[in-house]
Amino acid sequence: MKLRLMISTLCVASLGMTGCASKITQPDEYSGFLSDYSQLKEAKSPSGAEVMRWVDPQLDLSRYRAVYVEPTQFYPKPQATAKIPESTLRGINDYFNQALKRELVKSLPLAQGPGPGVIVVRAAITAVSSKTEGLKPYEFVPVALVAAAVSTGAGIRDQETTLGTEAQFLDGADGKVLAQVVRKGIGKPLSNDSQVMTAGDVKSVIDGWASDLHQSYVKLKRH
Repeated sequence: MKLRLMISTLCVASLGMTGCASKITQPDEYSGFLSDYSQLKEAKSPSGAEVMRWVDPQLDLSRYRAVYVEPTQFYPKPQATAKIPESTLRGINDYFNQALKRELVKSLPLAQGPGPGVIVVRAAITAVSSKTEGLKPYEFVPVALVAAAVSTGAGIRDQETTLGTEAQFLDGADGKVLAQVVRKGIGKPLSNDSQVMTAGDVKSVIDGWASDLHQSYVKLKRH
């Protein structure tokens, strides 16, 4: 099933993941964006990342000839902070949307909207809460963008930037859910707890997710 593994690649290995951070999104981190979390199972993407995923066992990939990417969004809508300003949130969302389209068009033609024979990709940057063992939780916006202390040295704690997403894949004709996936990743570390996060700090995570999606589809076409 080409779509099964293509979808699974929406979870790529977290970049710079540390031992104190879970690689799998936990149930208490689910945002409510997906319609049903009960059937999600732990799995590994082709790149070896640990993911939470469900794919319709009756899925017939031959029915689909194009893909429509809905505008990506934050869910729930976050409130900007001094550490994660509005410009950062906007930049992350815009880049996520562009990256998905940039890579998916290499695999399937982009459709202008839902319809018969079209896979609809509905993706959001989603809520998550996080804290580091032995340390108090740092301020975070409700959107999987947290600054959690991961190391201590000379009184300065490095900060990790975390990005998470949940995505649905729908039949463009009737809206039936074909698959769902939840994943997260780690971007560039910040030098201290006062450094302002930018979209550039997590672009590598987004690039990895989108690129891996395309590479998986190419690999499956060869079989």
